[in-house]
Amino acid sequence: MRNFEMSDLGMLHYFLGLEVKQEVDGIFLSQRKYATDLLKRFNMVNCNVATTPMNINEKLCRDDGSEMANATYFRSLVSGLNYLSHTRLDIAFSVGVVSRFMHNPSKLHLGAAKRILRYIAGTLEHGIWYSKVTNFTLTGFTDSDYESTSGFLFNLGFEAISWSSKKQEVVALSTSEAEYIATTSAACQTVWLRRLVADFNQKPAGATRFFATIDLLLR
Repeated sequence: MRNFEMSDLGMLHYFLGLEVKQEVDGIFLSQRKYATDLLKRFNMVNCNVATTPMNINEKLCRDDGSEMANATYFRSLVSGLNYLSHTRLDIAFSVGVVSRFMHNPSKLHLGAAKRILRYIAGTLEHGIWYSKVTNFTLTGFTDSDYESTSGFLFNLGFEAISWSSKKQEVVALSTSEAEYIATTSAACQTVWLRRLVADFNQKPAGATRFFATIDLLLR
């Protein structure tokens, strides 16, 4: 304030759709209002609540034979869900799956996207809690599925600070190769996060541990 004209608005409570509740023992991040507005925008406020964001028995594909959906409507919905995943790790995978059909969505793809909204309707209070701790150990977890989708999650102490779930950019020739690709991606993220944490004067002591599931078939 000595160098620039500015106003002190006090503690942060709301910023770009993110709600911040600062308590004595930690901080809670959520997007409750944004999620509520998203439900209103797509007329899903009074919808039937879904217990999971995806139907695990339903496999989405590009050409499913169903009627085409309104592409603009679908893209707007998926874009809103993608922004919501900034504080909702539980929908990251399902949003990544429906995002693959932005170019030519069908009614089935739209139904899968709306199911995520129905799940959100029942979990509006969900968010991320960052407790007040002194443990700044960086730990990572990574895995991939049979469709070559890479996923990783990194914790600083006990709280999540970075996560991703997206389809791999190269075609894997086996499930083992898909696992190695996911592990390599997580290792690159580890290097970047270590540098970022060091910039905040919290340089990790020793090597960073991250856990990966590797399926090896030896014949």
